[in-house]
Amino acid sequence: MRRLLIVGLAAWLGAAGPRAVAQDVARARQTAIVSAAARLAPAVVSVNVLRRERRLPADPFDQFFMPRGAEQIVEGYGSGFVVSSDGVVITNQHVSQGAEQIVITTRDGRDFPAKLLGEDPLTDIAVLKVSGSDLPVAPLGKSTDLQIGEWVVAVGNPFAYLLGNTEPTVTAGVVSAVGRNLLPSEGQSGIYVGMIQTDAAINPGNSGGPLANALGEVVGVNSNILTPSGGSVGVGFAIPIERAVRVADELRRFGTVRRAWVGLDVAGAEDLRGWKRVGGLRVTQVAANGPAARAGIAEGDVLLVARGHRLRTFLDWEAVLLDTGPGDTLTVSHRHGTQTRTARLPVADLPTTLAEKVSVLGGIKVVTVTDAIRAERNIQSDHGALIYDIPEEMQQATGLQSGDVVLQINRVRIGSAADLPRAFSAAVGGGAVTVWFERAGRLGKTAFYVR
Repeated sequence: MRRLLIVGLAAWLGAAGPRAVAQDVARARQTAIVSAAARLAPAVVSVNVLRRERRLPADPFDQFFMPRGAEQIVEGYGSGFVVSSDGVVITNQHVSQGAEQIVITTRDGRDFPAKLLGEDPLTDIAVLKVSGSDLPVAPLGKSTDLQIGEWVVAVGNPFAYLLGNTEPTVTAGVVSAVGRNLLPSEGQSGIYVGMIQTDAAINPGNSGGPLANALGEVVGVNSNILTPSGGSVGVGFAIPIERAVRVADELRRFGTVRRAWVGLDVAGAEDLRGWKRVGGLRVTQVAANGPAARAGIAEGDVLLVARGHRLRTFLDWEAVLLDTGPGDTLTVSHRHGTQTRTARLPVADLPTTLAEKVSVLGGIKVVTVTDAIRAERNIQSDHGALIYDIPEEMQQATGLQSGDVVLQINRVRIGSAADLPRAFSAAVGGGAVTVWFERAGRLGKTAFYVR
């Protein structure tokens, strides 16, 4: 049998010829992944930043010799991709955050000083601008028609300049899931909603780089990973490209991102499984004369579908609002009593009359949540800053109360009382801030402006 196989192979080689065989092998090597990477890689850049951070003592002896308020310059890096030939680059906000200097390095090794056009901590998107022309542009695709199991490639610079060249790194995998919602957890800060999950290896330096389909079209922006070790374990997440482009456009036009408001609140984390009982998401409050009230939605109604997405938890609703902007019309299917209705809600910007500008902290007194405080107050969260005193006018302006535990401001995790003023200060002038908090064991959210 073995002799017959050898004779058959020899006969085939003799008939086809060495050149034909080499051509067949070359064609076999040119897979969809190879083509996608080749199409996308020229538009991928490395984002190198310098930021000033507070210097922490390395050991107890450092506390005696280190000047109060000592700072140090820290290098950081991530990835990005060019979306217009005149040098507009999309990356993650957590890459550009606090940067005093940003330098973009292209695939061919050129360095460009970059200007920050704007950043949005809530969606983790930032827009940079370099003075260039005729730069390679990344082709954009759609995330709305992604199929579970289809091939995707993640392209970025996980090692920045450490490898000695600027050729981006390509990893391949599949779309593991779509519409993923993530709450803050150990090793993962920030609330992410409506994310693309992939097993294509994403490491920290890939942040801000593109996730592309097999055609080489960008379908998402690589953002974060769930990992106990800090490296990829096959669970990575990307921001849908439609959201990234919408946010980038708002940042370029207005310098900030306007938040969608339709005048209703829904059940929060205390009712994550409530949709199994009622078939949707309960409306807990409706603003008088707001878009929802004018459309006939009332407290106690159940939201079923919005923008074609089934609503099960408040995170599904947050994802819909995050991908909707002022001036849009939001189509919502809801149950009112025994009737199922369809409402068209004109989306407005967050009203300044409902969210007055308040000074940073403005008399709010907080304390770090410790084990003792957690036990005394029956607090469920393992981190945060407890509000133990807040003026009445601040309660009305912010929606916060004494006893609330502030967990997160925009995407910034609040681990201690000291984190609170820094997070608020960083949000000044950046539009409405979103504050997540625990109240009576339940997760809540409010939004207001700071100055």
